[in-house]
Amino acid sequence: MSRAADDPSPGPAPSAPEGPADVCGEIDGGWRAQEALDAALARGEIDEEAWYRAVQARLVPAYLGGDNPRAQSGQSGDEAGWERARSLVVEAIDRDGTFLDLGCASGHLMETVQAWAAARGRAVEPYGLDLSPDLAALARRRLPAWAHRIWVGNALTWPPPRRFDFVHLMELSYVPAPRRPALVVRLLHDVCAPRGRLILGSFNEPTGSRATESLVASWGHPISGRAERPKSPRVMRRVFWLDAT
Repeated sequence: MSRAADDPSPGPAPSAPEGPADVCGEIDGGWRAQEALDAALARGEIDEEAWYRAVQARLVPAYLGGDNPRAQSGQSGDEAGWERARSLVVEAIDRDGTFLDLGCASGHLMETVQAWAAARGRAVEPYGLDLSPDLAALARRRLPAWAHRIWVGNALTWPPPRRFDFVHLMELSYVPAPRRPALVVRLLHDVCAPRGRLILGSFNEPTGSRATESLVASWGHPISGRAERPKSPRVMRRVFWLDAT
């Protein structure tokens, strides 16, 4: 899974996981481990290659140890909980088209986005990319009809065999903090199709904060749209999107 753009600041911490049993880590441990890696990289104690190795070592075994496709994509709970947490993504899908999930893990978002979009009258053809060969192999085993659509690579450097109408990135923290602005530019310019759309989220944020959206806007990218729903009285699930021009 790509947990892993040129702003030296780390940006906001990754969203807390969905609950104490979430395979991404306990409520505090997941993003604090990420912050510690970002800080070590900033101090020069590790390089970017070591950063990716450490992220993969923490997350991939947990995902592979899941006993269902939701857990193998970083989400505990049942299918209804998965839909509550992830289905905001389809708010950004306004027409038929191709959908690339970056960090696809088990491929469960690929298949559920297709179903959710179909329920709204949109025909979506899903594709996936993951940094982990083991997770990409898992997705291919689960979804053999789409095996040829699931690739291994780093979204910063991967040469896409085609361009996509909708490109989905769950978190900016898929790459080290200094690379996050470059990642957004690269996805908009090289991976999104003309008139394509980059979708970020869904992620959790305090109700009164739009830190992730504000950060991306500060890099010079107009926000084309957004959607949100309450997770709790103090936390919102959010998604926003940028249109390629």
